[in-house]
Amino acid sequence: MNEAQKQALRSAAVLATFAVIGSALLASANWLTRERIAENERQSMITQLQEILPADSYDNALLQDTRTLTLPGNISPPGEDTLYIARRNGMAVAAILPVTAPNGYSGAIDMLVGIRRDGTVAAVRITRHRETPGLGDGIDRSRSDWITQFDNTSLNQPENWAVRKDGGNFDQLTGATITPRAVVKAVHGALAYFKDHQQDIFGDGDV
Repeated sequence: MNEAQKQALRSAAVLATFAVIGSALLASANWLTRERIAENERQSMITQLQEILPADSYDNALLQDTRTLTLPGNISPPGEDTLYIARRNGMAVAAILPVTAPNGYSGAIDMLVGIRRDGTVAAVRITRHRETPGLGDGIDRSRSDWITQFDNTSLNQPENWAVRKDGGNFDQLTGATITPRAVVKAVHGALAYFKDHQQDIFGDGDV
């Protein structure tokens, strides 16, 4: 092997070494990025869950106490859903359901519905929507307090689960009826599901 060939091999070895190091650094950066994104998502979910149930109302880790069920099509798209179970002293006290209203004005509306063990609503919060700014986006708690009218309601209280324009008890939003109508229907559907499936939601011995 002449000197030129040896030099070529040394250069190739150096390039290969740099390639390996570069790949390792890139993989490490990707891993750190994924970890950071996952942690941000976890913190965001914790914040959302605490808006539904105050931290002093349960003593377990909600993100670790879950149940996987398939909710009906009127309140969820096809597929499995993760429900969060709140406990105090080992006893289930509430559940938080991921609910979707499929028929918002601009598409599906995702929300979290917290329901206490006695069947009353703890709170409802919208997590994703595409409703019209200044009109339908009033369902978002950051835009108005409209969503808080579900607090402490139940399947039979109020009697008429509809917006006032339809003869019900819930306020609509100024200039928007389809959006609140969809949310009212979805929350009522979640309460109906909860009533009929408490055993599935809480598990044996918790109902």
